[in-house]
Amino acid sequence: MTQGTPLARTEAEFALRDLFVRGLDGDEAAYRAFLQKLSVHLRAYLARRLFGWPDEVEDLVQECLLAMHNQRHTYQSDQPLTAWVHAIARYKMIDLLRAKSAREALHDPLDDELAVFAESANEASDARRDLAGLLDTLPDRHRLPIVHVKLEGLSVAETAKLTGMSESAVKVGIHRGLKALALKIKEAI
Repeated sequence: MTQGTPLARTEAEFALRDLFVRGLDGDEAAYRAFLQKLSVHLRAYLARRLFGWPDEVEDLVQECLLAMHNQRHTYQSDQPLTAWVHAIARYKMIDLLRAKSAREALHDPLDDELAVFAESANEASDARRDLAGLLDTLPDRHRLPIVHVKLEGLSVAETAKLTGMSESAVKVGIHRGLKALALKIKEAI
């Protein structure tokens, strides 16, 4: 297998999944082997996406491994391991990019006129109204998970119980709903 080949549904994924599941069952050697093999794949995955920041890749690999270890109980064995791994890696990468953006914004000079403070008092209510309008265009299976989890702060489990959906359906609803919203916003721009 070449380094650029996706892990999904390959021998490498099955081997990693086997080590991971054995590790979850208490096999320390298998779990250690899983972490070592996974770090190689994560390093390649992140290096391709962060080619402008090679110094960040190793730190991010370690953060991902730690997050995967801490969240190992969330893995659903009927799902591809790669999907779970890549989701965690993407979230960690987004966190890194947000942090870098925030740090860079701290160094932006303020205008003499301080126009940054001259925004409309109605901006927050306008944004809420616009968001509500966009959310209303989504089917309930996408809209409700976004409202409950992302806006109201409920957990996936709480949202599943509240809506009668499975936890997987809630997660898929959020993902697909946010993707649909992004597309609608992009079309509007």
